[in-house]
Amino acid sequence: MKHKITLIPGDGIGPEVTKPTLAIVRAAGVSVEWETYLAGAEALKKHNTTLPKQLMDSFERNRLALKGPVTTPVGEGFASVNVELRQTFNLYANLRPIKNLPGVKARYQDIDLIVVRENTEGLYSGIEHEVIPGVVESLKIMTERACTKIAKFAFEFARRNGRKKVAAVHKANIMKLSDGLFLDCARKVSENYKSIAFSDVIVDNACLQLVIDPWKFDVLLMENLYGDILSDLAAGLVGGLGVVPGANLGDRHALFETVHGSAPDIKGKNIANPTAMIQAAVMMLRHLSEKRAANRITAALERVLTRGEVMTRDLGGNATTKKFTEAIIREIER
Repeated sequence: MKHKITLIPGDGIGPEVTKPTLAIVRAAGVSVEWETYLAGAEALKKHNTTLPKQLMDSFERNRLALKGPVTTPVGEGFASVNVELRQTFNLYANLRPIKNLPGVKARYQDIDLIVVRENTEGLYSGIEHEVIPGVVESLKIMTERACTKIAKFAFEFARRNGRKKVAAVHKANIMKLSDGLFLDCARKVSENYKSIAFSDVIVDNACLQLVIDPWKFDVLLMENLYGDILSDLAAGLVGGLGVVPGANLGDRHALFETVHGSAPDIKGKNIANPTAMIQAAVMMLRHLSEKRAANRITAALERVLTRGEVMTRDLGGNATTKKFTEAIIREIER
């Protein structure tokens, strides 16, 4: 079966980690017709918009996309491409698996937890304005519908994947209405999943516990901003953002992506680590029920990492992106 997938290579090192990933998917025997489009700063230069209509139409039509990193200006410039994609296509669930890879040095081992993040509401939505010069206001909007939906997603994911615990992360001791609503919805949903243990933890304590004893967690459920911050913290437990993928899921559309930045300082140097992009593609293949290909890629990646002979610089080696990719493809083709 040939799949038609929207591809957003991104900017900075985006194209450099995307190209090898496509080669690896092809080597695993998956037939894909890629519809490739610019986004962000590069699209703005060429199309006068960060998200060209052709890209949006392609994603609407294909309902599936693979995306590399896209730069978001800090404190100025255009709005986040990621936020706009999530809100336009109601990609309400952000799913990030946090798991050690063999051969990748990390401060912790045997970590296997899941971060589930509400993706469309809360402070991260960026709804803000200037009240008067020198005074700005940001709005944290939470709805019962969205809070309930993400809680159901987390518990359903846990049930389907044999997970035993869901912990809701919040700050309801201070934000009693907004985070209180989120927590209340999670508690109500938990009543329908008696086989899954439910708990809640205040967000600052969750940060502490992730550093002290991350093994106590299984599935972490949280609202948008907390999920953005804690998912990066959790990635640090297993080796960093360069080895962790992410998925943005809705009822009709799914977008799989790297979660690291565009790293413009190493653009064009052929030293970028494509592992996170490869992992994102593996998540996408599983979504497509291409389980055999996904397993072949995962096994090949893990064999290369376990041997440790061909590693990119961030993983302690000196291999180029090209050499690292070639090593994985050789393993797939054996």
